[in-house]
Amino acid sequence: MTIRTILVDDEKLAIQGLELRLAAFDDVEIIGTCANGREAIRKIKTEKPDLVFLDIQMPGFDGFSVVKGVMEIEPPLFVFVTAYEEHAIRAFEANAVNYLMKPVDADKLADTIERVRTRIAEKKSAEEAEKLMTVLSEVAPEKAEEMAESDGEAAERFERLINIKDRGQIFRVEVDTIEHIEAAGDYMCIYTGDNSLILRETMKDLERRLDPRKFQRVHRSTIVNLDLVRQVRPHTNGECFLVLESGAEVKVSRSYRDVVARFVH
Repeated sequence: MTIRTILVDDEKLAIQGLELRLAAFDDVEIIGTCANGREAIRKIKTEKPDLVFLDIQMPGFDGFSVVKGVMEIEPPLFVFVTAYEEHAIRAFEANAVNYLMKPVDADKLADTIERVRTRIAEKKSAEEAEKLMTVLSEVAPEKAEEMAESDGEAAERFERLINIKDRGQIFRVEVDTIEHIEAAGDYMCIYTGDNSLILRETMKDLERRLDPRKFQRVHRSTIVNLDLVRQVRPHTNGECFLVLESGAEVKVSRSYRDVVARFVH
């Protein structure tokens, strides 16, 4: 597997230094570099990379503007690289894989690339499983039905209450009240109808604890409780928004539009 990568920084020396460090990773292929945010948005939309190393402080469009500017497509993974530590929280809110300080530390870069590999593998595994079930439903519907029944029995394993330590307190949250979950680095933002809490856990681990019949990814960084969806609102480019019971709206990216199909009868 090759990780197609774009580097974005208005400092040429910074890009050259990152290129040298990334040369140590055989599976990282640098397919382009950009010196500003506008150029980065164009190249990301055209090249559709797997990964973008993105400087935050740039004239004109900064790093966060670049992330916002590519949300209309299925965005790549982002790693922010900057000299300004105060941007760390916003970086994780933007669902960055990691946040690296300049000059980039070799060990932290290696850890970041490993995180990228894991995220890409998780997405590929989920897509392959969905394809397999679709084919199985067509060629062996009785077997697909058996697997569905087995999944129903397995649902008893999933948690009904989740303990969340947030702001020095422990909250016991009923899973059925969770409307949606958004990833922010290694933290999960848990949204119920009237509250939001922060849980330190990866999306992969949290998904294992939730019943997949109810909780499904609708975006690379978002899980939704399908039982609390009240409306499907079409958007552009094959995307749409789910309107939840509280009135909150969650975007469904094209890669997960099959989730919406179950609401159409």
